[in-house]
Amino acid sequence: MSEQSAKPYLIRAICEWCGDNALTPFLAVKVNDQTRVPAAYVKNGEIVLNVGATATRKLTIDNEWIQFTARFNGASQEVAVPISAVSGIFAKETGYGFAFSAPADPVAALGAATVPRDPDPVGPKGGKRKPRPPHLSIIK
Repeated sequence: MSEQSAKPYLIRAICEWCGDNALTPFLAVKVNDQTRVPAAYVKNGEIVLNVGATATRKLTIDNEWIQFTARFNGASQEVAVPISAVSGIFAKETGYGFAFSAPADPVAALGAATVPRDPDPVGPKGGKRKPRPPHLSIIK
């Protein structure tokens, strides 16, 4: 017997937590050929969707799909997102939530595992470059 993913349970939990705390749950989705979302709102292969109770109708989150009806620019559209395409869920107001790793794609995994090294560590003035400290930035 294979173990089920915790991802759909975490998505449902954050949605419920947001509702209980008067927060707005947002889904970050990597759009693929299975994802049914309005193409006009997709940027760089991703879309962020408001899945709050006031923004959606007939919201269902099962272990395979997230489905609902929502209005985009005044027009009602049906949205269907496979759980595997969800890259994160967070509260709009606080940013609290979860980010999920990308689905296991052999080609993508190979590219991600191989980190290209700078073949020429020499700076523009002939000296060695100083390594920059790593940094993180919050994207809202």
